[in-house]
Amino acid sequence: MTPEVRITPSTDGRTAVLERPDTRQEGDLMTVNMGPQHPSTHGVLRIILTLDGETVVDAVPDIGFLHTGIEKSIQWKRYEAALTCTDRMDYLSPLSNNLGYCLAVEKLLGLEIPPRATWLRVMLVELQRIASHLVWLGTHALDLGAMTVFLYCFREREVILDLFEELTGQRMMTSYIRFGGVELEVPDGWLDRVHAFIDPFPNRVDEYERLLTKNGIWKERLTGVGVISGPEAIEWGLNGPSLRGSGVARDLRKQEPYLVYDQLKFEVPVRTEGDCYARYLVRIAELRQTREIVVQCLKNLPGGPIRSDDRKVVPPPKDELANSMEAVIHHFKLLTEGLKPPIGEVYQAIESPRGELGFYLVSDGSNRPRRCHVRAPSFANLQALPRLCRGHLVADVVAIIGSIDIVLGEIDR
Repeated sequence: MTPEVRITPSTDGRTAVLERPDTRQEGDLMTVNMGPQHPSTHGVLRIILTLDGETVVDAVPDIGFLHTGIEKSIQWKRYEAALTCTDRMDYLSPLSNNLGYCLAVEKLLGLEIPPRATWLRVMLVELQRIASHLVWLGTHALDLGAMTVFLYCFREREVILDLFEELTGQRMMTSYIRFGGVELEVPDGWLDRVHAFIDPFPNRVDEYERLLTKNGIWKERLTGVGVISGPEAIEWGLNGPSLRGSGVARDLRKQEPYLVYDQLKFEVPVRTEGDCYARYLVRIAELRQTREIVVQCLKNLPGGPIRSDDRKVVPPPKDELANSMEAVIHHFKLLTEGLKPPIGEVYQAIESPRGELGFYLVSDGSNRPRRCHVRAPSFANLQALPRLCRGHLVADVVAIIGSIDIVLGEIDR
């Protein structure tokens, strides 16, 4: 039955006031869509919100709008060709994806990596971590109305992408980390340009913090919002900075070191508050710690080859092809037949900018993986969204999504 609407003339005689009785019963709930094109969802994500007024009763993520089928594609490609698929998952951290996949395949092969290539890998993935965190900080601030920080963060990110382009020929999807090492030697002067970027970088982070960390509006939007304790965060599967913001000091670079992380000095930032502001502070501190890792890589980078000399796995250098028939044979066999790891299965995890990124590979002895599964940190973090959002206002959902730093390309793989 339609409620009665009364029209009351106004005092000026030119307008009228419509009065509709409030028929909303106590406890009535409303279901609305946030997305799948909402600007704060950092990709194509739909969230089904159940609201009591402006208070969130439930928030159900609906994924799949960006589905690429990358895991299945990898299973239908040769090991070498599948490398380019990994760049496209977490498109803000392609080098981390390359590294996790290559380490898994190298574990299957039992392949040793030259020291110079190992240190270069660490330097590149840590520069990528800085670039990824800069995108997170800039977009997170923009979601909450702080435009200047976005411009500053992308100013620094552009320098990193320029360094990647000079080294690899590509700004983002570099596929630079290859089986047995890295693809190219660094060009003349490139390390000096990394120095020129990384040396003043702490001053840039100070600049971000002057704009945000003690800003009253910023703190009010983040403090006490999306609170989750350490034990709950573990139960919900949070990882990476989102987990460390709840007091759990888990970082695979420390707990399960790979490459040369056990030879590097750095701290794992941890906060105990478990709210959006704590997750912000953890990532800001990680920017500073990551810079220290890059400095150590520049200082300790050894000489020597950049790829393994195992010719059954790694193609020979081009200059050998003109002088060695054996090199030509190895080159031909690798390009036509591909790698054939022994039968077995491996799981290799690394600490990506968003948390534990793991690759599970099963080899049946052929040149294609029988099974590939990716343990994606963004997927694990997103499942905690309902727990983080309940009881908060709709406007807080924007801050909470930004605080867990998801990438939908990694979720919808």
